[in-house]
Amino acid sequence: MIDIEIDRIVRTALAEDLGLAGDLTTAVTIDPERAGTAHIVCREDGVLSGSAAASRAFAAVDPSLAVEWFHRDADRLRPGDRVATITGSAASILTAERTALNLLGHLSGIASRTASIVQLVEGTGAQIADTRKTTPGLRALEKRAVLDGGGVNHRFGLHDAILVKDNHIGLGGGLEVVLSRLAERSGHLVRVEIEVDTLDQLDTVLIFDRERIERGHSAVVHAVLLDNMRPEQIRNGAARIAKHPAPLVLEVSGGVTEASVRPLAEAGAQIISIGALTHSVTCLDFGLDL
Repeated sequence: MIDIEIDRIVRTALAEDLGLAGDLTTAVTIDPERAGTAHIVCREDGVLSGSAAASRAFAAVDPSLAVEWFHRDADRLRPGDRVATITGSAASILTAERTALNLLGHLSGIASRTASIVQLVEGTGAQIADTRKTTPGLRALEKRAVLDGGGVNHRFGLHDAILVKDNHIGLGGGLEVVLSRLAERSGHLVRVEIEVDTLDQLDTVLIFDRERIERGHSAVVHAVLLDNMRPEQIRNGAARIAKHPAPLVLEVSGGVTEASVRPLAEAGAQIISIGALTHSVTCLDFGLDL
């Protein structure tokens, strides 16, 4: 699946760069018979991701280009590290350069930001997760970059898990009504998570499933997401969940930053999901040196 996504993304990126006329500058200035060698060099500290996408960009322009990688995805990089060498047609290298570096820098930026936040919660047991706040069309690669940075993936899309958010509760007639519908309609193979804004809502979820279990039924909810809560509220919620008769994953989200992530983890969060991993990424700086 990821290979198919990479090919689609690379084709789209090259099409918007080359248009119908191709690389006009290279066509005018470079002898088509000239061979060359170029090196991808990292300019700053970070974590590598997107090497496969960069390789596909060079191959899509010219399958005869040889790309040798000296680092693998998830490797730590330092300024001046030679990451890869490309050998072959000089014109082809120049035509593919920007698409390859755009993908490599963007994805490595995600991996690097993820790694820095993962390091901040080291020793707490909490995991750092992405969200669906991804760049349209790039979700598969961006979520792969989060893994390269040591994070974990949340659901991939609307199709692979149930996550009931505040708008579902509001438009669905209230939390009790939504829980009843989940009990009637959600299958046993589909994971169910409920987002709650208050500890009173958390109690409603816990009581609903506790009563089901007492009647001999299985729990409906597998995870709860405490949204925009302070560490003391997270700690209180974790204590309530610990007394629940069924396993329940505690996720925390909402405006998480480098300053707030460890206190949230220490308060009992098992999963901390951060949209900024993908929607506010700064590219890692790579250059192509001849």
